[in-house]
Amino acid sequence: MVQLVLITYDIAEPKRLRRIAKTLESYGERMQKSVFECGLTPDALKSLTFKLERCIDPSEDSILIQPIHQHNRGNIRWQGKPPSIASEPFWIV
Repeated sequence: MVQLVLITYDIAEPKRLRRIAKTLESYGERMQKSVFECGLTPDALKSLTFKLERCIDPSEDSILIQPIHQHNRGNIRWQGKPPSIASEPFWIV
């Protein structure tokens, strides 16, 4: 089963920042500069979490992984121009 998660990050060092962004680009869609939306299986989420933990310096960096329940996705509201992914339906297969 695929779970939708919103991942945000604040990374202090540019090299780590690029590594985090590149890792997340392979798992989901960039919504804003430091925000990704990913549809992940439990195993993929575990794998991604492990990869992200290895990339950060926990004394300087932070990553937030927030589940979004499918029934709440319709309640997400944007102000201004939303990214293209925000207007597309999300399907669980």
